[in-house]
Amino acid sequence: MSDVTSGAREAPILEVIDATHRFGEVVALDNVTLRARRGEFLTLLGESGSGKTTLLRIMAGLERPTQVGRISIDGEDVTHIPANKRNCTTVFQHYALFPHMSVGQNIEYGLRLRGQSKGERRKNAERALDLTRLTGLYDRRVHQLSGGQRQRVALARAIVTEPAILLLDEPLGALDEKLRVDMQVELKDLHERLGITFIYVTHSQEEALTMSDRIILMQHGEIVQEGPPTDLFDRPLNQFVADFMGVENLLEGALESVSDGRAKVRIGAHMLAGIWSGGAAPPAGSRVCVAVRAERVRLSNTGAHEGQGDGINRLPCRSGATIYKGKYVDRILDTDIGVLKARIWDRDADISDLASLWWREDECAVTQMVAAEDG
Repeated sequence: MSDVTSGAREAPILEVIDATHRFGEVVALDNVTLRARRGEFLTLLGESGSGKTTLLRIMAGLERPTQVGRISIDGEDVTHIPANKRNCTTVFQHYALFPHMSVGQNIEYGLRLRGQSKGERRKNAERALDLTRLTGLYDRRVHQLSGGQRQRVALARAIVTEPAILLLDEPLGALDEKLRVDMQVELKDLHERLGITFIYVTHSQEEALTMSDRIILMQHGEIVQEGPPTDLFDRPLNQFVADFMGVENLLEGALESVSDGRAKVRIGAHMLAGIWSGGAAPPAGSRVCVAVRAERVRLSNTGAHEGQGDGINRLPCRSGATIYKGKYVDRILDTDIGVLKARIWDRDADISDLASLWWREDECAVTQMVAAEDG
């Protein structure tokens, strides 16, 4: 492969440089820079009001930022180019299909605006239907479709124009749980078959983890952490990220030391250890957060004094409530340093004569203590 070809593939297909946007006194985006790689599935994740949808609308040209350095798509500067001239298409949560048109007519709408012939429109619409697993529904009326089928029609209408980037604004939000899970698989499969860049907005960490090559987590108009799903899941940059990504056990303590990527933390009379994931380490004595997922907590009928110094954190505990969740059981456990949760997937692994709990050092993260409301 030539250096020129290699360089073209490595160049980002989308760049948003130094974007700021305000709604009156509210800062929706605060000097955000984002780059998307060619062919990746990139997810913008965050709670309501985090700025993710505003950022997507700026990419699409549906919102003009208060201030921006540059927006480029596929090497073209589109900063001042309107939405209908940008080489990207947006799929919304509410399908925005034309009820008086057939499925095929809905899909062909963008092609008709581009002046494509009737025969070419039909051929391309049928291909888009095949890609979205709607073969044979060209003449079906929109009101005859299920929710999942309508969402597929919206996807077919978006991809039929062959955009460089597909922007998806919480497209599964209106679907029921089972259908939403099924559509996650469909979207991931569609992305792999098309090979184009997907930029997906959601508030669901489950959706982000399931589908993404890379996740950008936003809070209060800023990017808090970005990286592959495993990074945000196992190595949160601060307490907010850990909490948002669903870590059940968050323990505040005083940092004792950080060495070779491992941190020791004193909480009450106990010394705990884990992988440091909080960026530049603060001074000893700083307040930090030990983040342990419930499924990493094991139960034992032996005392907590056994096995100290073996790379395992152990605490004496007393059993609290047991919460049945169908696929698993959550055990609520009282310890000297607070209430912890253990998730038990295998009923045979449950223990009645409980004495202690434990988890491995490399199965927990120690990170910056940043409260969610402080941003």
